Amino acid sequence: MSTISGKLEERVAILEAEVARLKSKLEVVSSPTIPWWEKIAGTFTDNSAYDEAMQLGREYRESLRSNSVEPHEI
Repeated sequence: MSTISGKLEERVAILEAEVARLKSKLEVVSSPTIPWWEKIAGTFTDNSAYDEAMQLGREYRESLRSNSVEPHEI
């Protein structure tokens, strides 16, 4: 039975080493970084195409509001 115990201890040691390796990888990947939205902030500064797209979007949303039908009170 000591052979089984030795094999189990060896397997547990291998698994513990693998868990430690995976944890260290995870810590590297999940380390605090700059949020994506902060990375792109200012990307479209002084960009006429972006300004035009925002204006067109605004006009479209406003057209939806002005064309909407008000519900009638009963």
